[in-house]
Amino acid sequence: MIALLRDRLITDEKILKAMATVERHLFVPEPFTNRSYEDSALPIGKGQTISQPYTVAFMTQALGVRTGDKILEIGTGSGYQSSVLSVLGARVFSIERDHELLAGARKMFDRLGYRVATKGGDGTVGWNEFAPYNGIIVTAGAPDVPQPLTRQLADGGKLVIPVGSLQYQSLVVITRRGEEMERREIEGFKFVPLIGKMGW
Repeated sequence: MIALLRDRLITDEKILKAMATVERHLFVPEPFTNRSYEDSALPIGKGQTISQPYTVAFMTQALGVRTGDKILEIGTGSGYQSSVLSVLGARVFSIERDHELLAGARKMFDRLGYRVATKGGDGTVGWNEFAPYNGIIVTAGAPDVPQPLTRQLADGGKLVIPVGSLQYQSLVVITRRGEEMERREIEGFKFVPLIGKMGW
């Protein structure tokens, strides 16, 4: 898996080391565990998926995570992305709308000793209590960028979010510069829908 990520131009050695450390098969349910280290998204139940390793690495690299950064994740899912961020030294806050998935992820964090603050709820409105964040990562596709998330970015912070139709999204990277929002887009992604007040 790590060799494949290198071949696909993931160059941040800290991310590669973190993804070698976090055992992906622990976050993949039977009968898919034998495919854990393929570069593909896999079902985790409730109509949700664990993102393919390349997508996790690409989004994490786009965030530019540094040790001690406060990162908000929208869509805890199985807890894999949160775990990678935690191993990178981030202070992770994660929101999940499905309480069953959230309970499973919390058990996994406890089992592995990863410190991740979690809550159940609508991630499209963010988690204002702990804002501002150095980075916000959204692991589901949105019809547009939810404005509450951009408001919760620290100056210099980045929001990484898939935006587009239900069938196809571009990865949007927004960097806050004071009151200005710099935006760039990378095409060619497919995520499950972001459900909530500011989503689908």
